[in-house]
Amino acid sequence: MSAHFARTNHHDALDRLADRRLLRALAYVDGHWTASEAAESFEVTDPATGATVAFVAALDARQTTQAINAASRAFPAWRALLPQERSKTLRKWFDLIVAAKDDLALLMTLEQGKPLKESLGEIDYAASFVEWYAEEAKRLNAESVTSHLPNAQMSVRREPLGVVGVVTPWNFPSAMLTRKAAAALAAGCTVVAHPSSETPLSALALAELGERAGLPAGVFNVVTGDARMIVSAMCADARVRAMSFTGSTEVGRLIAAQSAPTMKRLVMELGGHAPLIVFDDADIDKAVTIALDAKFATSGQDCLAANRIYVQRQIYDRFCAAFARRIERLRTGNGLSGDADIGPLMHERAVKKVEEQVADALARGARCLAGGKRHAAGPLFYQPTLLVDVPHEALIMHEETFGPVAAVTPFDDEAEVVARANATEYGLVAYLVTENGARQARMGRALDYGMVAINRVKITGAPIPFGGVKQSGIGREGSRHGIEAFTDLKYLCLDVA
Repeated sequence: MSAHFARTNHHDALDRLADRRLLRALAYVDGHWTASEAAESFEVTDPATGATVAFVAALDARQTTQAINAASRAFPAWRALLPQERSKTLRKWFDLIVAAKDDLALLMTLEQGKPLKESLGEIDYAASFVEWYAEEAKRLNAESVTSHLPNAQMSVRREPLGVVGVVTPWNFPSAMLTRKAAAALAAGCTVVAHPSSETPLSALALAELGERAGLPAGVFNVVTGDARMIVSAMCADARVRAMSFTGSTEVGRLIAAQSAPTMKRLVMELGGHAPLIVFDDADIDKAVTIALDAKFATSGQDCLAANRIYVQRQIYDRFCAAFARRIERLRTGNGLSGDADIGPLMHERAVKKVEEQVADALARGARCLAGGKRHAAGPLFYQPTLLVDVPHEALIMHEETFGPVAAVTPFDDEAEVVARANATEYGLVAYLVTENGARQARMGRALDYGMVAINRVKITGAPIPFGGVKQSGIGREGSRHGIEAFTDLKYLCLDVA
């Protein structure tokens, strides 16, 4: 940690910001921009160049408790508002996010590294959750119950839980925040959010826009700093009634354990190990495009990324050759360049993990048809890579990669590939490419995943329940189910005799 949170940044690209007030280096607590009491800060760097973007305040456990205090104080008045009033504020927040789209995307690319075109797409995605939940706020209707008792009138209503702790990852720093926070706010809850220390600027910019939209003091707080200290304080506090987390399964288990003594509601979107299955009736060009999009978006740093690609043997060689040609045409470089398809990985640990998986696969008999090493663009860049004939025993067939490496292996029949695809502790998303309608229905049922994409990649969005099964998560985000997660059911029974 550095003691220079007030220090100016050094990144020339920040001169492109139309609204410099969106670059915030202080945390946001109880309606105030807040420094560390000990003047501690941490550095945010551009993974493409290593240049400093900002020094951000590193709050401690005591200040985290202050944020929870503020959220607790703000909760009664926020929950008491008519849903239509909460909806209006969220709608203003949505409008401001859309208007600031270019600046928000620039900040995201600077701190996360993804190509600017992907950052622009993520801001649209992030805004869509705010718009969706602005409408859903008005739809938390009471439910009537047919009475089983004489002279009794029964109803069930949904009431907001209270303070919600939100913990977001670095790979989608805007969308993961709005998907959680907008749902909680729409339900009438207040929020204490902790963004990843690699990408806090996106969350702080959203807090700035939330303040402008009229979110009252204490309703939405962003606490930056050391995750272990901040999240532990959130888990330990009984006033935090729910924890919503996106990140690794390993960290999710720790949060669940720390939340157990206070019996918190948990909403968790955890790791993924997505299979992509291509049958021999597929159009090869279409299948290759699907594989390219499913694997290499966000430079492969996506829990939805296709980690294992199974191709039926009859078309295997043709698919691999066509896939290699397409991968070789991907452009790697700084996300600000405008034409980059693949940006840097987030940190050196990610690059080393990719290198380890590639080396392991090759040692076990896999062949490399494209890429296979670091890229000359910089120390955190890795070449888009295609490994074929990857054996089941290889690490990449069992571990999430989070990098631009596609692993392809052949299969012979449907039963075999279902067994192989399901042989994992994860169950977030599976991809299927086949023109056979009966097979689409069978596979949709047989694949043990929370989401199945058939003949397409893009399936997510505000109206759908996003989430997985097994070790890939608890609960759902987005859709009406996403707002229900932050409510309790209350049953009322009225004697009418």
